[in-house]
Amino acid sequence: MTVILDSASLTRTRDPKGLLNAVQPHIGHLSVNVLDGGMSLWDREVALLLRDHAMVRDMAERILGNAVMYTIGCMEHPEVHLGVGKLVDIGVHQLILDTPVWWALCEVYNEGRYKHHAPFVERRRDGLCLRTADFLKSIGFAVDEELWAIDGTDCSPCDNKVPDSH
Repeated sequence: MTVILDSASLTRTRDPKGLLNAVQPHIGHLSVNVLDGGMSLWDREVALLLRDHAMVRDMAERILGNAVMYTIGCMEHPEVHLGVGKLVDIGVHQLILDTPVWWALCEVYNEGRYKHHAPFVERRRDGLCLRTADFLKSIGFAVDEELWAIDGTDCSPCDNKVPDSH
């Protein structure tokens, strides 16, 4: 008997909401601050985005989802230079600022190593943002094309020389 696997049926899309919520058991610092509100980590980060930025919930979720994709892509593939535009970077900064959640992300997706944020001052204008969106698609994420296209050639200037930095 011959079995042929259809590769199209094996394709799966990685869910940023599920990936973020999966780190909740790894929250080891300030857990009272982070977990006692009864919210999922996803809802917490969305609420923090809404608290600090003028946007509607749908936009906050779009930004956070793409920030999670980018962050996990950077952590899982430090050998690939990735960059993010200004809009998605709002979500990346939200994750970094909520340090108990950031530490848990590092624990789960970066083999327990801390992932530094070491931006350069000048922005890159070489299309890295669009190449990053393509890379994230190649590792199973359904990127929000509109968010990545907004800043398509105007990318964050993160350090690509240090393997534990983005």
